[in-house]
Amino acid sequence: MEHVRVTFLREGNIGAPVLIEGLPGIGHVGKLVADHLIHELGAEKIGEISSLHFPPQVIVDERGTTHLANNEIYRYEKDGRAALFLVGDFQSNSAEGHYILAEHYLDIAEDLGVERIYALGGYGVGHLVENPRVLSAVNMEHLRPEVEASGGSFENAGSGGMIVGASGLLLGLGEARGIEGICLMGETSGYIVDPKSADSLLTVLSRLTGIEVDHTSLQQRAGDMEQIIAKIQEAEEAKGREELSYIG
Repeated sequence: MEHVRVTFLREGNIGAPVLIEGLPGIGHVGKLVADHLIHELGAEKIGEISSLHFPPQVIVDERGTTHLANNEIYRYEKDGRAALFLVGDFQSNSAEGHYILAEHYLDIAEDLGVERIYALGGYGVGHLVENPRVLSAVNMEHLRPEVEASGGSFENAGSGGMIVGASGLLLGLGEARGIEGICLMGETSGYIVDPKSADSLLTVLSRLTGIEVDHTSLQQRAGDMEQIIAKIQEAEEAKGREELSYIG
């Protein structure tokens, strides 16, 4: 098997100026946003990516049939506005694999006429967040005012930091190819799948791209998650009171 294999499901009219990446990461924030957009827009699956650098496993579907692990490329177009989506359940098992996959993702982007990449992810803070900010980074300084005007925050920039995995490398390696890169990271605890953070990120992304979708299902998931968290906290508090009752 090749290090990376890209298979397109059709040819012709599959390019777009924008690529939105939403692979797994902290709180699954970026993945939630990209998957939500694909579903709401009815985007078309146009390609699959398999790789030696994905986990050594197959996926078993609802019919009991196995498929190699792969990531996917989707495309949406309406009223002359087109966008590509890079989504899936897998990132590389190794540091070398991250670089190899990122270069192939960028090859795809160049071949399909991508001029700007939006890399989506989560920014872990280690505690629950009531009003998640969307922390941001860009690979070209002229992009910053546009991101700030759309609600992205650069408050974390002063202390520096790192962006790991595909989101970081798409910006870093993309700059050398002249591809604009904007990373949007929803603030999240890092402990849970976080649709509330994803909802905040989606708002900023929509302003930047002009792609508007209904947020209802994402907000419902956020409400369900808050109820689950409240029940867990209530159970932990009750357990704490019970333990204290045995003292003395």
